[in-house]
Amino acid sequence: MSKKIVVVCGPTASGKTALSIALAKAFDGEVVSADSMQIYRGMDIGTAKPTLDEREGIPHHMLDVAEPGESYSVSRYVQEATACVEDILSRGKLPIVCGGTGLYIDGLIRGTDFQPAGTDNGIREGLEKEWEEQGAEAMMARLAAVDPDSAERLHLSDKRRILRALEVYLATGETITAHNARTKAIPPRFEAVMIGLNTQPRDILYGRIDRRVDVMLEQGLLQEVQTLLEKGLLEGTAAQAIGYKELLAHFRGEMTLDAAADLIRQKSRNYAKRQLTWFRRDERVKWIVYNAPQAAQAVLQEATEYLQQTLYNNGVKS
Repeated sequence: MSKKIVVVCGPTASGKTALSIALAKAFDGEVVSADSMQIYRGMDIGTAKPTLDEREGIPHHMLDVAEPGESYSVSRYVQEATACVEDILSRGKLPIVCGGTGLYIDGLIRGTDFQPAGTDNGIREGLEKEWEEQGAEAMMARLAAVDPDSAERLHLSDKRRILRALEVYLATGETITAHNARTKAIPPRFEAVMIGLNTQPRDILYGRIDRRVDVMLEQGLLQEVQTLLEKGLLEGTAAQAIGYKELLAHFRGEMTLDAAADLIRQKSRNYAKRQLTWFRRDERVKWIVYNAPQAAQAVLQEATEYLQQTLYNNGVKS
C-alpha cells in the first residue's frame, strides 16, 4: 500500500499552520510539525506554536517533545516523526506534515537521518579543538586529503560543514559525498504530496512577518524569554532561535527592546529567504502563490483541489 503523506512547507509567516489545520479537517488528517524550534517545551509564543484553540481539535504531533537546551538532532526527529506518521497511517488517517525546517522534512520523507552510524561518538569535539589549535586552512587541507570533492565544494569559512565532512569520514571510513550519493539512491519511505506557500510580491510576506513580531510581543514574548532565562532553560540551540537570541541580548543590556524587535523582524525576513531557496530546489513542490495579505480561503480552495487530484483516483484514496 502506498504511504502517501501531505507536506505543507514554505517560509515563515506564510500561513502554513492555518492551511494544514484546514486540510486536516477536510481530509480526515492529523498534523505532524516539522519545525526545529516548536519541539521545545515552553517556547510557544516565539515559535508561533499553535495554541490548543488554534488547533481546532486536530491532533498535533512533534510539539513539546524536548526541553530547551536539550540536544536534539535531525536523526532523532526522523525517528520520532516517522513513528507518528506510521501510527496515523495505521489508523486510516492522513498525515499532514507542516513546517519550514527543510532538513526535517527531507529526512522524514526519504527515511534518512543525515547522521551516518557512528558519528555521535565524541569525534566532533576533538575536531573542534583541532580547528582552534591548527586553524581553518590546516583542517581544509586535511579534508582535501580524504575527500577532495567536499574540499573543493566547501568554502574555507564554512567551519560547520568542513568539520561535519571530516567527522563522517573518521567515524565511518566513507566520505560524506559518497554517503549522500548512496542515501539519495534509496527509495523514499513516504510518497509526499508537497504544497508550498509564498506571496507575490514579497512585500506581502514581509508585512506578515512584521505583524507577527508585533503580535508576539503583545502576547508576552518578553515574559516568555524571561521565564525560560530565570529557570536556566534557555541555552544551546534553543538560545539561538530567532526572537529568543535577540531578547537575550536585550536582557544583557546590549540593545533596547525596540532595537531587539527590529532585529527579530530583519532576521525573520532573512530566514524566510533561506527557506524559499531551500524549498524551491525541490521539483515536487506545488507552489500556491497569493497576492493579498488575507487570502486564506482562496489558498485553501486551491490546495484542496490539488489534493483531490493527487490523493484520490476515481474518488478512492490511493
